Amino acid sequence: MTTLTLEVPSNLYQRLSEEATRLGKSPQLIAQELLVERLTTLKPAVENEREKVSQILREAGLLSELGPNLRQRAETATATLEEVRNALDQAGGKPLSEIVLEQRRSRDW
Repeated sequence: MTTLTLEVPSNLYQRLSEEATRLGKSPQLIAQELLVERLTTLKPAVENEREKVSQILREAGLLSELGPNLRQRAETATATLEEVRNALDQAGGKPLSEIVLEQRRSRDW
């Protein structure tokens, strides 16, 4: 165990002492119990920015894990680069880059 020395305002120490007396414990033990209680309920530190963002989005309800059905479909659905190119070539029409350029030109008046 490590020793920690704290300086607290006298009114806070008075409240700590009163709580300790009420519970039949020492002020030091009460302070230790409060620290343990507070720090063990904290969420663990996030390792990196990606995990931090994922955690925030998940807590906001904007990110969820794939269900078993979708996970299976994602894992089994694979296409080669060549297959994707062929599918896009068959789709016809203008390339997206040309559409974007046309839209930009129309806004530039």
